[in-house]
Amino acid sequence: MSKGLEDLNEEQREAVTSTEGFIRIIAGAGSGKTRALTYRFAYLVNEVGVLPSNILCVTFTNKASNEMRSRIRKLTGDNDTGYISTFHGFCVSILQEDSNAVSYPKSFLVLDISDIDTMLSLVYEERGLTLQQMTYAKARDMIEIQKLFKKPEYYVDLISMSLEQIHQKFLEATEVEDIIFYGYLYQEKKCFGLDYNDLLKFVLYIFQKNPEIKQKWQERLEYIMVDEFQDIDFIQYELVKVLCDFHKNLFVVGDPDQTIYTWRGADIRYLLNFDSNFPNVKTIMMMKNYRSTPEILSVANSLISKNKKRIEKNLIATCPSGPKVDFFHAKSAEDEAVFIADKVTELLNKGYSASDIVVLYRAHYISRTIEETFQKKQITYTLFSGQPFFDRKEIKDSLSYLRMIAYKDDLSFLKIVNSPKRNIGERRIAFLKEYQEKNGGSLYDALKKSLEDELFSNTKARSFISLVEEYSSSYSNMQISEVFSALMNDSGYERELRTEGSQERLDNLAELKQSIYEYETSCGEECTLENYLAHAALYTNADAGTSKDAIRFMTIHTAKGLEFPVVFIAGMNENMFPSKKVDSLDGMEEERRLAFVAYTRAQKELYFTEAEGTVQGFGYRYPSRFIFDVDKELLNYEVELPEHLVRKSALEIKHSQDKLEKLSELSELSTGDMVLHNILGKGQILEIDLTKHVYTVKFENVSTPRKMSFKAPLKKI
Repeated sequence: MSKGLEDLNEEQREAVTSTEGFIRIIAGAGSGKTRALTYRFAYLVNEVGVLPSNILCVTFTNKASNEMRSRIRKLTGDNDTGYISTFHGFCVSILQEDSNAVSYPKSFLVLDISDIDTMLSLVYEERGLTLQQMTYAKARDMIEIQKLFKKPEYYVDLISMSLEQIHQKFLEATEVEDIIFYGYLYQEKKCFGLDYNDLLKFVLYIFQKNPEIKQKWQERLEYIMVDEFQDIDFIQYELVKVLCDFHKNLFVVGDPDQTIYTWRGADIRYLLNFDSNFPNVKTIMMMKNYRSTPEILSVANSLISKNKKRIEKNLIATCPSGPKVDFFHAKSAEDEAVFIADKVTELLNKGYSASDIVVLYRAHYISRTIEETFQKKQITYTLFSGQPFFDRKEIKDSLSYLRMIAYKDDLSFLKIVNSPKRNIGERRIAFLKEYQEKNGGSLYDALKKSLEDELFSNTKARSFISLVEEYSSSYSNMQISEVFSALMNDSGYERELRTEGSQERLDNLAELKQSIYEYETSCGEECTLENYLAHAALYTNADAGTSKDAIRFMTIHTAKGLEFPVVFIAGMNENMFPSKKVDSLDGMEEERRLAFVAYTRAQKELYFTEAEGTVQGFGYRYPSRFIFDVDKELLNYEVELPEHLVRKSALEIKHSQDKLEKLSELSELSTGDMVLHNILGKGQILEIDLTKHVYTVKFENVSTPRKMSFKAPLKKI
């Protein structure tokens, strides 16, 4: 390990060897923070002598935690890598040990969006609701808000009630929101499922109600490390505070200049004010960048210096010099697309591979014209977005086969009992549901007990039961990848895909098998089917990848955490990037941080493009302020901007900035702020309408959100 320390720079080495107390690492883009985290873990194990099982390392994607686990295993030579996971993955580990504290079995199901929609369909069907009354997307949001603003005790106690009691509340409910909420809780309880939002709240609830369990975990976790600390939200922050309160060893890594998720609860203040919230904080600045050329970093530094709410710093280049960052102003969106396509062809001819190149944009609609041009010029590209890998039907179906043999739950049953076709359609499913309602148990139990019924005589129900029973009794003695392959074969599912001639879906199955194999090789002793299923349910699109050799198109948010030799940023116009939706000075700073993230994805070459013209709903297109925020001498202007356009752009940007300043003066509060009203009590601001000067607030003791004037007596807490 001492030799390993020689491979680190001075700041990384200081971070690795600073083991005790509260430590904040401000790690600039490309500064080797993952290296520092992995080496620190190995240093604690190899040099200090800490047991890996007493270390928690939190990352924000499963992909990052898998990579970190693999690196640490190489450094320590130990299969035990402690707790390296996302917040939600770690909470699964806690609940698998202590879920009995909330009357849940240790074999609970982790629910994803597909599962929630299946549950909602059952709720709607039972009470005769339609999508006109509330779409599934709005229902999911409503359930999340209900759980977010009701105290944890409320819904945990509710789920701890008997199935009959919850079902009675569901049947007695008259308002659509209440029907859906209680119906959903009933379905959760019925299959012992926990959704994404439940995991952290259940853990905090257990810690609150059971001091012994809380102390057990506090004592166990001697060292806690949190990556991407700028992205944590209130509940995650509360969990970290609780966990580190015994040993008081907390090591956080982040970059305030890369906070781009405030819309989903991230709060830049947790990192900026870390030294005010914890005692005797040691701050280490890691600014040496090992990713990008000096030319790219100069542009990124110039841009982000225009933000006010930040820790002042500059990225320091270590890579060789390269070409200037290129800026192309087009006369039309079509010309912009042609420039990108022709430049890509030129780069491919220079020796770059297609997968070296990415086209980034602020929103999906910007890519349409560029895609059409690529298609005309027959340039292969792939959209690195859209439907997440784990949301595809063949992936959901095949994972449901694995879940079926482990849990025999209703959600998995409904997905696969007739896939491939077994002649068990709607009429027979309705019969099983009616049987279940009268006799209790699961739908699988209902099918087992109804096999002799004439209704199932011309079906493949018996072979389905035999398949599930056979693998239920044997899967624990087999590797997960082995179980998966055998199930796909014996169930006939893979054969059906081959009959359909769907090569893409077959390729996706092969990709899933590869991901299972990678999980097996990275997880060591915890490699059980149940753990893998929880792991897969928590996967996000940020965890997905593609090996396809094609130019990648993606939003800037999707590109966070990635890097590419060549980056194009298209649609760099006012009201496109920055977005027209920005309604505060803080919002504009976040847009600039998003631009900073985009700039720092590039390793060797970086291109900005924008176009003149008009866009419906946007008006005339002016070059983005994020072009003008960069010192002009740092950019290579492919064409000079006309003087009249520069003047008009400056006026447009000034008008926008003046408007934001006035609106910020009117509204001293921000979306997500917790507030206190002298009559209605505590609440949280869900939305701010800066045109009508109205807050939308959800108060803890009021069932529905309320619209409040800016003049309302709201005090930030």
